[in-house]
Amino acid sequence: MTGLTTELVRLLVRFAVLLWHAPAWVAAHLLLFAAFALPLVAAGWYLRERLIRKILDHRVRYALTPGRSFDPGPEEIIRGSAVLLRAARSGPWWAPATAKAVRIRMRADGTADTPLAYSVEGHVSARHILSTTPFDKVTVERCRPIRDRMRKHTLRAEFVLRGDPASMLRDVPLQPDPLQPIVDAVAAVRADLGDLAEVILDLQQVPNWRLRLKRWQMITAARARAQEEARKATRRAIADTDAIEDSFTYQLAHLFDTATHGQQAPTRSMAMPIRPHPVDTRQVWGRLANDVGLVRIQLLVRCASDHKGRAERALKSLTAAMDVYGGRSRLRVDGTRLGPWQWSANHVLRRTGFDRRWNTGRFAPHTASWLGITELAGLLKPPTKHCRQPLTAAALPVYELGEPLMPQGWYRAPDGSTRLVASPLAESLFSVSVGKAYYGKTTRAVVQAIAVALAGSGVFFVDPHADSWNAAAPFLADDSLRRRVWKIDLTGRDDNAQLPSWNPIGMDAGQKAHEVARAAVDSFALVLGWNDVTAPRASTILFKALTALTEINRQACEAERPDAQATLFQVRTLLTEPAFREAVLAKLPAKETAWWTTTFAAYNDEALAPVLNPLDRLAADPIARALLGTPTGKWNARTAMDRRKIVWLCLGGTGPIQRLLVNLLLRDLFRAGFSRGDLAEKKRTPFHIWLDELISLDQAGAGGTVADIVEQLRKFGIRMHVLVQLLERINPATRASLLQNASILSSTAGSLESVGSITEQWHGALQTADVAQLPRYHHALSFTHQGKQRGPLTVRGPQPDEVFRSLRSPSKVGALERASTQALGARTAAYTNRIADKQADVVLTFLTTPHDQPPGRTRRLRAATNQTTTTTQPTEYQ
Repeated sequence: MTGLTTELVRLLVRFAVLLWHAPAWVAAHLLLFAAFALPLVAAGWYLRERLIRKILDHRVRYALTPGRSFDPGPEEIIRGSAVLLRAARSGPWWAPATAKAVRIRMRADGTADTPLAYSVEGHVSARHILSTTPFDKVTVERCRPIRDRMRKHTLRAEFVLRGDPASMLRDVPLQPDPLQPIVDAVAAVRADLGDLAEVILDLQQVPNWRLRLKRWQMITAARARAQEEARKATRRAIADTDAIEDSFTYQLAHLFDTATHGQQAPTRSMAMPIRPHPVDTRQVWGRLANDVGLVRIQLLVRCASDHKGRAERALKSLTAAMDVYGGRSRLRVDGTRLGPWQWSANHVLRRTGFDRRWNTGRFAPHTASWLGITELAGLLKPPTKHCRQPLTAAALPVYELGEPLMPQGWYRAPDGSTRLVASPLAESLFSVSVGKAYYGKTTRAVVQAIAVALAGSGVFFVDPHADSWNAAAPFLADDSLRRRVWKIDLTGRDDNAQLPSWNPIGMDAGQKAHEVARAAVDSFALVLGWNDVTAPRASTILFKALTALTEINRQACEAERPDAQATLFQVRTLLTEPAFREAVLAKLPAKETAWWTTTFAAYNDEALAPVLNPLDRLAADPIARALLGTPTGKWNARTAMDRRKIVWLCLGGTGPIQRLLVNLLLRDLFRAGFSRGDLAEKKRTPFHIWLDELISLDQAGAGGTVADIVEQLRKFGIRMHVLVQLLERINPATRASLLQNASILSSTAGSLESVGSITEQWHGALQTADVAQLPRYHHALSFTHQGKQRGPLTVRGPQPDEVFRSLRSPSKVGALERASTQALGARTAAYTNRIADKQADVVLTFLTTPHDQPPGRTRRLRAATNQTTTTTQPTEYQ
């Protein structure tokens, strides 16, 4: 042995002796050792905490908002999880593992449009990773850190992995959405009650050394179990052998065995030891066999509310929602229970640590839970199109009497409560309501019209059958509305009924002559199907006649003779009576008389028939003649708009005469709406038009006017709402214009074809078959709120009695009728017809009698007329 070897052996012996005496030395100098070691440990712990806080103070949060058609595949989810794990590893190299994790937050506080808001959080160094997403149709937006106020009642829970650690969680398919149970659990959260429910999932990739250590522990435990089972099996085999040899049967057989008689008794048999079964490492490791996509999780849940019991219900619902992943391995609430006592995250001794992890993002799960990314696929993406997310109270304004809201229907929330949801009037521009008869379309429209009137806007309701007036009158009779109501009763059911008067070509309200003539010609052309190809001559004759008569009316008004104005029925007189025509031409400019003396003189009687026939039909109808036959009247569309009148047009049906009358009124409304261009935009008070039974009106040519109003008059404050049974029976151009601009779509039950025209606009969010089978008085609808489409959702149609009960005044309906009659200057049909019979003679007398009008007086009359027509903001409703 050399000297070097001897010294090495001595060194090893001395080291072994020191190790032998080390415990005794430490025990003898324990206080001294603690005095030096404890400060070092405390300093290390303090430094570690400071580093953790420094990292966790710099975190960012991004909200992920999925589109309506968001439907990711498994590959997209895996790519998204890879992005999250990359973000989890971001941060300084010296950052402790506790501070390096990415957080998925699913929050429900009742303030968002949908129950569940989905966001991701991580260190600020990962902002470039978190601000992008591999998901298509998902919007990423940076948000402020969440700072919640304290609620009166708060419950906490931490979910950990239980069961066989090698077994996978239940394979949950992506359709229906795995987030559906969580959404259902938090759907009842209400912001007005201070409710809050949140689920936090922290992810951290498993380090390789931890994975190898865990695998070694699992395989060692598996081999130990196999050896123990082999030993147990060997002991059972020996026991079985001894039992056989000691049995009476075995001994009796040995006694009578002649071959062994007289020989020495044989020795006892020995059972061979059973070898342990070989351990399959892949089977033992289970999910840990795959190095890729293995993560540690920290799953925290917190529910709070200002009302007792609501937090408990939310936590129980979320706990039940996690059962969807249950299999041989499952997610369970961490904690134990002993009678009434429970040791869980909500225990007073564990709340501080839970809240610290919750508020800071610290990754320190109470129990290690390792899972594969594919097992958590349902939680690693926002809600998809397969997730039914009911709208929250924040997304559905609730109607209150007099507020600028339009009631849509009674919506039943997931918690069973019902509320009358409404759309803001500022965003209720145009609407289309489809559905079968006797299913509540008109009743719902009546409620909306009354609500709009209460909010201070003007209303024009076309009632083809005069039934809705009986439903609305008791509420319109209220003192706050009665003075604004104009009822135009054209039913003709009562011979003594009083009718208003209207001269479509009158000039006594300061109208522009060319606009008045064009509006009247367009009305006839739309109803009769005239255009430049089918009836160019008839259109020209009518236009020239109306242009001439409007000029005569202008002169009559300047001469302070509005009673001498011509009406539509003087068109026949102008075209067929030479004396009357010569008197009119004498008052026209030379450029206007040229056409009459040349072109018109060449026409025969057959050329006049297309113009005279519809006028003769109007003149033969006593209601139409009473309405249109007088030179003056108090009906003025511009006044109704600017003074926010509530106009109820009651027709006696949808026949040819009624259709022509409605067309005349609608074209007049279009003209009046267009004339509001002389007002500042803020002074164009909204005026809402309701058209019931649009099919009959569209077939009469009103569809073109409807399309013009929808396309052109929005900027002038005109709104339109149409009700129709079958949208496909509407002219394609009118239908396309309505659907393009509609801010509200609704449908009752009906045929698949009729309902499908509405459900197509919702892109599969609501099935056509479901809408077609809705109960009576129920509507599927969508509307606009804060620039976003709300719905589709199913509501029960409102009734006037349940919404406006406090306004109901049936005893004042008579006063309402009288006030409306007085406001419109209504008179009996017999009286106005007598005026109409003599009007041609009155006009002829005016034309042939010399009259002088002082220029100054004429200017004062024009100034007064213009001031009257431009006054739009009275101090009170008139």
